[in-house]
Amino acid sequence: MDRIRRALVSVFDKDGVVELCKRLRGAGVEILSSGGTARLLQEQGVEVQLVSDYTGHPEMLDGRVKTLHPKIHAGILAVRQNPGHMADLETAGYDPIDLVVVNLYPFVKTAADPTTTLADAVEMIDIGGPTMVRASAKNFAGVGVVVDPTDYDAVAGEIENDGTLSDATRRRLAAAAFAHTSSYDAAIQEYLTRDEEKVAPDQLVLSFPKVQDLRYGENPHQRAAFYRDEGSTGPSVARATKLQGKELSFNNILDLDAALALAADFRDPSCAIIKHGNPSGAAIANGPREAFDLALQCDPTSAFGGVIAFNRPVDGDTATTIVENFYEAVIAPEFSAEAREAFAKKKKLRLLETGDLAGFVRDRLDLRRVTGGLLAQDWDASEENVLDCEPVTTRKPTEEEWKALAFAWVVCKHVKSNAIVYATHNRTVGVGAGQMSRIDSSRIAQQKARSPLTECVMASDAFFPFRDGLDVAAEAGITAVVQPGGSIRDKEVIEAANEHGMAMVLTGHRHFRH
Repeated sequence: MDRIRRALVSVFDKDGVVELCKRLRGAGVEILSSGGTARLLQEQGVEVQLVSDYTGHPEMLDGRVKTLHPKIHAGILAVRQNPGHMADLETAGYDPIDLVVVNLYPFVKTAADPTTTLADAVEMIDIGGPTMVRASAKNFAGVGVVVDPTDYDAVAGEIENDGTLSDATRRRLAAAAFAHTSSYDAAIQEYLTRDEEKVAPDQLVLSFPKVQDLRYGENPHQRAAFYRDEGSTGPSVARATKLQGKELSFNNILDLDAALALAADFRDPSCAIIKHGNPSGAAIANGPREAFDLALQCDPTSAFGGVIAFNRPVDGDTATTIVENFYEAVIAPEFSAEAREAFAKKKKLRLLETGDLAGFVRDRLDLRRVTGGLLAQDWDASEENVLDCEPVTTRKPTEEEWKALAFAWVVCKHVKSNAIVYATHNRTVGVGAGQMSRIDSSRIAQQKARSPLTECVMASDAFFPFRDGLDVAAEAGITAVVQPGGSIRDKEVIEAANEHGMAMVLTGHRHFRH
């Protein structure tokens, strides 16, 4: 490739652009620029030529038309090894443009703001930028294109040393450029197909930038990576700050996501301990230390090697207790200085800080791959209040049972079906998860319980197909039940509850988690 002599620089994100252009000028590269980028460079003493002066055509339509001109795009698209192309440039009096440095209007950030109007969002749809990026990426054999400020240093260094960019560098940059415009278009398409009913679009276009490569997937023979949804801006594992510990594994990320979702579902201080995608224990209390102690009581054996989530900042006392045993990771809004000092003794333990969970929401679509296809659905964000549901049994729940039913119902939503949860008003006592029959889940939850189930309540994620689940629960001492209802045998199940003197509440909402 010939020496890079001319660069067009027009960026919305100005981070690092002044230093880049100073280095390009030092390497003898002419710089074309427009709008705010040109003003910034001129203010910083960088010599630039305005695009409007170069094309002889002023900016117009409130800046909608700046670089959309044949002199710009012919200079980018001309194939340097094609004599006809170069003759056309010479006849027209156009010059080749060898480097294009462009990043786009922040559509994703604008669209994520709930106060953004449709008109505001439309004005953030960049036209000239993507056109230049695509043109230069298509012609990567003769043009370098840079869309990511993190590439500035390497690009400037290569030009300073060699006067040009290698074939491998231009091809890598072109691939990144097409990924950039693809992601941008996908975000616009997703925004324009949203509606109040959250109907899935006819064409689902996905673009997720990679956060990191993972050592392996669910098993060591599976390759894996972690990607971030740029359109989801709230607290999450994908946006958490890792404070210490080993690299996150595929399974760590799945468990941390499950733990964070459960902990964030409570308004009181809460703790969730997750093992293989299911809660081994969950609790609410006056603070994180008490919540952790109560959650651990449910199943300390299964909790070993699990991950822990809190919905409140973690203090030193809580951290000191946690490090007494082995856990894979802890995620929380914040860790105090004392907590970080205590956790530092466990150098391999992963600590993730999310920031305030008040904004935690599972938005956009829940996606799952199947062979040859993809399933999409809304997240299970149903927030029915058990306290508003009608009892269907002769005996009504006591005040303490109502609290316990409300707590158990929240936890049950996060247990893989068939799911049964035995609980008090503030902690899980037994959890039965992922069984092929509901009666087996009921029995397993009973077997897992380390303390008597007398005075506990039961939550079931779906209806009871037979009365046997109620009979097992009654034998164990369960006094009240919350379940969706909807079985053809609801009457039989309710009669069983009445026979056992149990209270039962139907929510009308199922919470399968496959």
